[in-house]
Amino acid sequence: MSSRRDRIRAKIMGRVEFDPVTGCWIWTGPDSGKNGRGKGYPRMSLDGQTVAVHIAMWTNEHGYIPGKKELDHACRNRLCVRPHRGHVEMVTRKENAKRREQAKRGMIGHNGGPAFTCEEVEAART
Repeated sequence: MSSRRDRIRAKIMGRVEFDPVTGCWIWTGPDSGKNGRGKGYPRMSLDGQTVAVHIAMWTNEHGYIPGKKELDHACRNRLCVRPHRGHVEMVTRKENAKRREQAKRGMIGHNGGPAFTCEEVEAART
C-alpha cells in the first residue's frame, strides 16, 4: 500500500512534462486562468479542494511553509512544479518581490540573465 505522499506525488507527476533545456517540471493540467492576481499558476483538485500544484508539491516533499515565507518560482516559469533549488524556492515576501522586479527588468532567470542568488542562503553559508 502506498502512502498519501506517494499518491500525491504520483498524481502530480502524471501531469508533468520535463523540459530538458531548463530542467523545469512543466504542469500540463489546469491552471488558474488568464486573469487576476494568481493568473497562470497550476491548479489541481486534492481531497475535494482546489490547490496550487507547486505549493502542494513543495509541502509534500519538504513540509510546512511558515507564515512569514512564500514560494518563489526562481526559474520564472509559473507552470514549473519542481520543488528543488533553482526552480521553486521558499523565500521571504521581500526576497520574492525583489526577484520579481529583477525578472521584470530582464536581469535574471531562464531569459538569458544570471541565475538567482538568495541573500538569505548566501549569508547562512558564510
